Amino acid sequence: MGIFHKAHFYDGSLDRYKARLVALGNRQEYGVDYEETFAPVAKMTTVRLVLAIAASQGWPLRQMDVKNAFLHGDLKEEIYMTPPSGLFSTPSADVCKLKRSLYGLKQAPRAWFDKFRSTLISFSFVQSQYDSSLFLCKTSKGIVLLLIYVDDIVITGTDSTLISQLQEHLHQSFHMKDLGHLQYF
Repeated sequence: MGIFHKAHFYDGSLDRYKARLVALGNRQEYGVDYEETFAPVAKMTTVRLVLAIAASQGWPLRQMDVKNAFLHGDLKEEIYMTPPSGLFSTPSADVCKLKRSLYGLKQAPRAWFDKFRSTLISFSFVQSQYDSSLFLCKTSKGIVLLLIYVDDIVITGTDSTLISQLQEHLHQSFHMKDLGHLQYF
């Protein structure tokens, strides 16, 4: 199934037209097609706390966006999908086996978050016990905090070298869009 919509800038003006292939997750059965669906989302108290700490300490606030975040998740289950009409020039395939998660799959948010978490942990970040969407990395030069809200990322801290290295690591691991200094979250 295809979904079409308009993407807008923060000021409301038109950015671009977007098209996305979406699976019909409403046809999935628990225990057969998926087990876990939960993916943590940052608590608003954590968002306010990180912003307050950054503002009071004068830390820079950087914002990044993951392009097509759910497509980065690796599926643990075998999922088959009927391809949309017109996708193939000849109707040779009745079904497609998915290798990656797709928007619409019930387990897509969880698969994406698991992939992102493992990427950060491999880069020496530790997941907060208070809020699963907050990651921290302490170095001899300071601390870096990363907060993720689905596919929006806020990075702040005192170690500007580590922040730059982290941004480069994320660019190499995922299709990222660096939005610069935090404007809107």
